[in-house]
Amino acid sequence: MGDLWEEVVQPAPGQGQLTLALGLMAVCVAIHTAGVTGALGWLRRRTPPAPRLWPGTCLLIGLAAWIILLHLGEIITWGLCYAWTGAIQGVQTAVYFSAVTYTTTGYGDLTLPAAWRLVGAVEALTGILMCGLSTGFFFAVLSRLSQAPEPIAQTSQSASEPS
Repeated sequence: MGDLWEEVVQPAPGQGQLTLALGLMAVCVAIHTAGVTGALGWLRRRTPPAPRLWPGTCLLIGLAAWIILLHLGEIITWGLCYAWTGAIQGVQTAVYFSAVTYTTTGYGDLTLPAAWRLVGAVEALTGILMCGLSTGFFFAVLSRLSQAPEPIAQTSQSASEPS
């Protein structure tokens, strides 16, 4: 009975790594939320670009660069964790592995030790979710830019017409 009790009470191998992975996922969500919220505030303070090609294009290029920087920050966070814990030797190698995992490219030239494999899977899922969040935000901005402003004369006529 004592051995069974110890098995039940002792954490499973890799449980600490899973907790760490979920913590890193939460950090990524926080980084992304702060970055997207900052971009949204910046966009709200800007004068909407005229419906011409280059002003809108420049806005989207700037937004894309900002979103990529957010993702790079998240990738570096995972990479530093891999290097710090010794799951992967060397910061450069760990960040490379993180980039390949986060983006789900998965070259397979580097692998995590067996106890850390679930962490890599959580990073890949986090990358998918954060890329989806970025895509949704980018699409919302693009949709807003593509809406043609209503002429003032049309707005005042429709407001005075009886329903």
